[in-house]
Amino acid sequence: MTAPGPEFASLSDLLQQLARRFDERTAFGHLGGGISFADLDRLSRRFAAWVQHATDLQPGDRVALQLPNLMQYPVVFFGARRAGLVVVNTNPLFTGEELSQQLRDSGARMLVAFAPLSPGIERSLRRTPVEYLVTTELGDLHPLGKRWGLNLAARFRRGGRGRLLHARPRVPDDMETFRLAQVLQLGRRLVWVPPAESGKSLALLQYTGVTTGPAKGAMLSEGALLANLAQLRSLLDQYCAAGDERLLQPLPLYHSYAFMLTLVLLSIGSSVELVPDPRQVQGLIRRWEAFNPTVMAGINPMFIVLCQQPEFQRLDFSALKLTISGGMALTRSVAESWQRVTGNAICEGYGLTECSPVVSVNRPDDIRVGSVGRPLPETQIRILGEEGTPLPRGEVGSIQVRGPQLMQGYWRQTEETRQALQEGWLDTGDIGLLDAEGYLRIVDRRKEVINVSGFKVYPSELEDIIACHPDILECAVIGLPDGCGGEQIKLYVVPASPQLTIKAVRDYCRERLTPYKVPRLVEFCQRLPRTAIGKVSRRALREQALGQRSH
Repeated sequence: MTAPGPEFASLSDLLQQLARRFDERTAFGHLGGGISFADLDRLSRRFAAWVQHATDLQPGDRVALQLPNLMQYPVVFFGARRAGLVVVNTNPLFTGEELSQQLRDSGARMLVAFAPLSPGIERSLRRTPVEYLVTTELGDLHPLGKRWGLNLAARFRRGGRGRLLHARPRVPDDMETFRLAQVLQLGRRLVWVPPAESGKSLALLQYTGVTTGPAKGAMLSEGALLANLAQLRSLLDQYCAAGDERLLQPLPLYHSYAFMLTLVLLSIGSSVELVPDPRQVQGLIRRWEAFNPTVMAGINPMFIVLCQQPEFQRLDFSALKLTISGGMALTRSVAESWQRVTGNAICEGYGLTECSPVVSVNRPDDIRVGSVGRPLPETQIRILGEEGTPLPRGEVGSIQVRGPQLMQGYWRQTEETRQALQEGWLDTGDIGLLDAEGYLRIVDRRKEVINVSGFKVYPSELEDIIACHPDILECAVIGLPDGCGGEQIKLYVVPASPQLTIKAVRDYCRERLTPYKVPRLVEFCQRLPRTAIGKVSRRALREQALGQRSH
């Protein structure tokens, strides 16, 4: 199947077409506030005009966006691209050192931040190339105003590491600071000049690798983003109606999975309801009830929590057409629970930041449980053995991907790029197989495979089986040194029942797993550490376990 060519010449062209076609229809909103497609077009032009006429930033310069899911994000993102700037997505809950490192590595000259939430911003900016700071309050685009924005920041901060800034941050004297509302007002009197368009021009520096090692900036061109958009549109158009869909988006837009899914739904005139903090489960349920979505985006842990809530179980799901899962493996038990509660099957997909990010996806009318579907149009997948030779269907090996959505490389990391990209193929670092019908099955991350007495053990396989225990909410598996040159398996369990015992867990494992796959170590915990999008961080668990051993 061949994907159509990109329907839009650029992201700016996409926005112009949407504004003409959908005009005053709501593009983005949250909690009663909203901006239309015409608003988004107009406000992003103002931001771009301000950049062009009131700063010395040039096309190709980097701007870091440190924003939760607020309407300001799409305004600034599209505005930055319309000025030719490269967007660097940044987690709002970064510590000061994490923020400084990313700003230094990317060379970002501007930072746009949600002022009440920005952590360590005063110290961070003194050690970076940032020259322009633009802060925003909720009231800049939302009728509920500043007080509600501070309440949002306080709720968002719980469980995070952010620090509330109730006053204007102190920054170096030579740094220019602006409020976004001020920027948009100034931009009204300025004329935006469209920069020269090029599909090869760098659009996004998306940092990846935080779960397995030092973060790397994947360089995504505008052409790669538009190619992935076209690939997904060729499928989405079969199941969704232009101008009629409503996407509930609780996943952070600064993550590539949430970003692209939102962009695709936006491209058919969908209304997107942004949820700034999905950890506030009751608030998320209330937004569902008020918004009545036709499309829902989520990840495994989010589906678990929602299905547990009696208030969620009582909702009306008759409008729901499509539920999409990505970012981490979807377990069978969770997929079954979601379908039982909502009557809607979850379409699981697979992607990587380096692929803009989507590689494959299950079609809504052809879901294969345990697989992540077939490759997108114009996307090739091959499985390589340990010697680097292609394997036949059904055999497990390293997954490599080729397609128009691939990154240009890693920012300022020549050797990492050389290792990842060879002859047009991306080495994903994942292990999996293609079945007889061409459906992709992900086995695990190559770096996380456990070596037990010479046998390979895949953590995801064990987690999928163990999570089916009725008294286990979720679990995670890691490998630890066994003192004999190999590894032993440690299982972390979040119990769903206080009656669950370690003996019961071990018995359950012995009944269902080959002896060498049975975890030697089992630990109960209240929660599992997570990345920004909510994916379980095995790396953090491993560091925690090794730290306990050293004491």
